[in-house]
Amino acid sequence: MTATPPRPTDAVVAAAADRLPPRLRPVRSFVLRAGRLGSGQQRALQELGPRYLLPFQPAVPDWPALFGRDAPRVLEIGFGMGQATTQIALARPDLDFIGVEVHQPGVGALLREIGERGIGNLRLLRHDAVEVLQQMIAPATLAGVHVFFPDPWHKKRHHKRRLIQRAFVELVASRLAPGGWLHCATDWEDYAQQMLQVLGGCPALRNTAEGYAPRPELRPLTKFEARGLKLGHGVWDLVFVRA
Repeated sequence: MTATPPRPTDAVVAAAADRLPPRLRPVRSFVLRAGRLGSGQQRALQELGPRYLLPFQPAVPDWPALFGRDAPRVLEIGFGMGQATTQIALARPDLDFIGVEVHQPGVGALLREIGERGIGNLRLLRHDAVEVLQQMIAPATLAGVHVFFPDPWHKKRHHKRRLIQRAFVELVASRLAPGGWLHCATDWEDYAQQMLQVLGGCPALRNTAEGYAPRPELRPLTKFEARGLKLGHGVWDLVFVRA
């Protein structure tokens, strides 16, 4: 019997994609970086991962069964180290949150918060958010989507890597239930302008403000953001809803 070869890791797949000719290489909004895991993060991955870290699958799972209830679900894309996600999930126990992040240290850090704070309304995926939206989220089922401080890819030649592009926004809009929200935030003004243009150009979405929105209470003020505001740096929130 021929042995089944091991499945390549996300890092191997990404590295292989980077070696493809430019015309065949998929444009990603992220770069997988090797990060060191702390002992607490490693322990959380081992002990809590089997329960709260979901494997990617090319089919819509039974979300109510995974959460143990049927509540409105919010998808967060790129939660970083999970500080804001922790605060939001604790503040809104009536909502279920799906956090998507590609970097393992951040996943481990948020799993540790889940264990220490007893957060029951949060499940995680370590995978490309675009594929999660395409294959694991059914149309018109999300109450909201959060995209907080995505990589700005500030060099002009890298703008094609920015997450907020027309095709992505149309995909998000298709997964939102009527009245569901898309909340983006950035501290790069030119990216904020691009977000406003792209979101405003999606006919399925409606802006809740005249231009940029005041920071909703649901999004906590991070220490990094507070420090930047004291230095005069701007932060722009955009909140659009599914028409």
